[in-house]
Amino acid sequence: MPATAAAMLLGSGLAAAHVTVNPSSATAGSYSTLTFRVPNESATAATTALTVEFPTDTPFASVRYQPVPGWTAEVVREPLPAPVTQGTVTIDEAVTSITWTADAGTSIGQDQFGQFTVSVGPVPDVESISFPASQVYDDGSVVDWDEVAAADAEEPEHPAPTLTVQPAAADTDGAHVHGATAGGTSSSSTAPPTSAANDLTVTAAQTPASDDGTARTLGAIGIALAAVAVLLAAVGVRTARARR
Repeated sequence: MPATAAAMLLGSGLAAAHVTVNPSSATAGSYSTLTFRVPNESATAATTALTVEFPTDTPFASVRYQPVPGWTAEVVREPLPAPVTQGTVTIDEAVTSITWTADAGTSIGQDQFGQFTVSVGPVPDVESISFPASQVYDDGSVVDWDEVAAADAEEPEHPAPTLTVQPAAADTDGAHVHGATAGGTSSSSTAPPTSAANDLTVTAAQTPASDDGTARTLGAIGIALAAVAVLLAAVGVRTARARR
């Protein structure tokens, strides 16, 4: 029984389904969580493996995959032909592909789809990024999703999952602000801590010293009042003895 494929009836739209990346848009410079959605298109076979390729001309400095129960992931990391600098980061080695292979008894069957999630970043500042993918079935057939449509052209028969990159917004100082990706998926910000947070830290650090000074002042007043009380008591005793 398939252990990880999410069951879903695709109906008459099954033949038009293909491997996609979601969300389909991310902000340049951000860290984004991407999910590759893999529908099973065969009426006689089940999907047992998926390979996704990552770019080497505009590589990601960080690629991490989310474990999927019932599937084994193999990450291929290779040296780049030449170092690539993105912002303040220079990359000389990057993840070039990840292959998910179904364990025994696991597959994506008919009327089902599977999802494979990765976290990537920083997103290169380019127009779009394609992720050529290969879908393997248990009857030995392989479907390559690696065609990239030309501008203003119709979608090819086997399109590669493609991520559209949105430019980062600029603040009033000209610095880049990393926001959320399209489709409502948030991406991690690389902005440094704000000065307000630092101010709060300083204030918290100074508070104990202020409280300590107050405590010492109150203690001194208490000692003085106690001394006065002892003196008055002594005078009262002497006066009582003199009257006798």
